[in-house]
Amino acid sequence: MKKNSKDNFSRRDFLNAAVTVGAGLVVSQSTLEAKSSKRKKHNIDYLFHDSHVHLTSYVQKGTTAKDFLKIMGDKVGRSTLFGLPLQQQWTFVNSFDDEPTYYLDSDAKMYYYSFVDAIIAHEYNTLSEQEKERFDPMITGFNPNDMYAVEHIKRLLKMYPNTFVGLGEFSIHKEFVSSKIQGASAVLMSKSLDTILTFAGEAGLPVIFHNDIDTPMNNRTELPSYAKQMYRLLKRHKDTTIIWAHTGLGRTVSPRQRDSIEGSKRNPSHLDMIERTLENKGLKNLHYDISWDVVAKYITATPESLKNAARIINKYPNRFLFGTDMVAPKKENYFEVYEMYAPLFEKLTPEASKMLRLTNYERIFDKARVDVANWERAHKSEHYLATIGSQDEEATHNHKHCHA
Repeated sequence: MKKNSKDNFSRRDFLNAAVTVGAGLVVSQSTLEAKSSKRKKHNIDYLFHDSHVHLTSYVQKGTTAKDFLKIMGDKVGRSTLFGLPLQQQWTFVNSFDDEPTYYLDSDAKMYYYSFVDAIIAHEYNTLSEQEKERFDPMITGFNPNDMYAVEHIKRLLKMYPNTFVGLGEFSIHKEFVSSKIQGASAVLMSKSLDTILTFAGEAGLPVIFHNDIDTPMNNRTELPSYAKQMYRLLKRHKDTTIIWAHTGLGRTVSPRQRDSIEGSKRNPSHLDMIERTLENKGLKNLHYDISWDVVAKYITATPESLKNAARIINKYPNRFLFGTDMVAPKKENYFEVYEMYAPLFEKLTPEASKMLRLTNYERIFDKARVDVANWERAHKSEHYLATIGSQDEEATHNHKHCHA
């Protein structure tokens, strides 16, 4: 794509300059600072950066990157850019001629749709260099239960260099969704997930993933069903930046109240569990996003819930991010989640509010841009089909040997 001559300082120009400085080569510090500040100068005017938004729907339809940029306007500074990794199957015997567009519209199964990452790469590369500064594309079209998932991620980084900077949002345990996916359901204790998170740490890819902390409407156990497994997973991957989507909540996984289990003397509330992770020095890699209107309803439900949420965000302001979780965003509803959180923003300190809405995003994704660029540069000579090519050569050799 032809670069716009009016674009002053591209994303990769900034990264290359940063790497050059790190290597001890001569670069004008005043030039770096001037160009870097130019890239960020408007942040103070933005309402937020969107850490969680889906450009495409469960049937891979949605909004173009250029149209989304128009929706963002001068109110949203930057946004992650990812689709949905699952495709809702349209079976005639289930839906007849009524096209299902959402996973709750049909009883038919869903399947992983890896082409979504190519869609995101294409949309991103329709933008000018200046427009690209507003987006941080993410890889999401892989099956987390597949040991080959890491190969998919590596191929994308090599096939579309200067594009992706993170992984997600992908799901492990998710109400209604997990049971609809074809094949075995993903689990927290799988080696494939460990492999994905290990590589993410090595390449500098922050990870956004959805995992319900509990099974739907569970009121039988003192701890949520997946709490211990999740914390063990996080501790195994201390070098990977992980953003736990929606703080682990869902439509039927509501925030627990302290001692809500009958006869329990030590059952923690949802916020108790969040606070324990934030004060744990071994989980500094963990962040939470408060995206989704469902989560906004939980947090703003009562004066007490607002007070408690504000207290914990004010206490740990560098560990939370704001996102809309809009699917195929439209101008008429894109800002609804932000408006729902107005009562929460009012109770935050100015510093905590800015970190939640803006600077935590910048810190995480600015670092990711540099780290992933370094990984891509180090593996530049490795073609994305190299592994397949070597396998083909070996197969050809074996075939000839067998017929010699």
